[in-house]
Amino acid sequence: MHGHHTHHDHAHGHDHGTRAFAAVTLVNLAYTAIEAGYGFATGSLALLTDALHNLGDVLGLALAWAAAVLARRPASERHTYGWRRATLLSPLANALLLVGFSGALGWEAVRRIDAPPEIPALPVVVVAALGIVVNLGAAWLVRGGDAHDLNRRGAFLHLMADAAVSAAAVAAGLGMWWLGWAWLDPAVALLIGAVVAWSAFGLLRESLAATMDAVPRGIDPVQVRAFLAAQPGVDAVHHVHIWSLGAGEIALTAHVVRHCDTGHDAFIAQTVGELGQRFRITHPTLQVEHGDGCRDATAH
Repeated sequence: MHGHHTHHDHAHGHDHGTRAFAAVTLVNLAYTAIEAGYGFATGSLALLTDALHNLGDVLGLALAWAAAVLARRPASERHTYGWRRATLLSPLANALLLVGFSGALGWEAVRRIDAPPEIPALPVVVVAALGIVVNLGAAWLVRGGDAHDLNRRGAFLHLMADAAVSAAAVAAGLGMWWLGWAWLDPAVALLIGAVVAWSAFGLLRESLAATMDAVPRGIDPVQVRAFLAAQPGVDAVHHVHIWSLGAGEIALTAHVVRHCDTGHDAFIAQTVGELGQRFRITHPTLQVEHGDGCRDATAH
């Protein structure tokens, strides 16, 4: 006997997320083109390097956008859960991009410390200041749901890291302009690279866990098992599995042993509703068993 929680219609949220990713990706692509144009016009390697970094971020945002679109595809005979898990693969790729770019920036910064190139400071300040506005505005667009949505969280971290990079570039440009300290450019790049790498490793660890069907962050499986075992008529609980289907959607399967022969439908309806309210589990499936032959399966 199985029971499923009737989940809410997430179409409005998916539409909003898709539009946000589209807007953010296009705005950042436009800013990257402007930054690269000024870099070529002024011969500023700093602007060209940051434009390359932003291009990588645009690719990451495009992955998040594509994942949001894929997540809207309906379930089929072959893909019975739909394409929700695309929102778990996107932050993994996003984190790898962040780690790669922060490493490249750190290597370039170390190489430049001894012989920093001459950089026109004023274009760096102006274009980097524009980057702060663009990235903070884009981060505001994708801010919703970042606590439980890895896809949005990846994009949000990307944008906040970019805003920090732009702020550091402004500070470095001002220092080079007023004090003539050319070494500020590689020094600040090294510092920001370390900050970006630290954030990226956290996202990488969590996205890897999600793709390996780990219990989602914020859910204690011991508490879930104890809750199921405490329900009326339950003698034993086994084969409890909890994993993420995609952004904000959590699945559970569990076998519960009940020796009573009646009331299973009401039990399932009540328990499934409380799983959603207490643990944010939107897709629970409960299998009710009875008989002594089921008791020895509690090790799973």
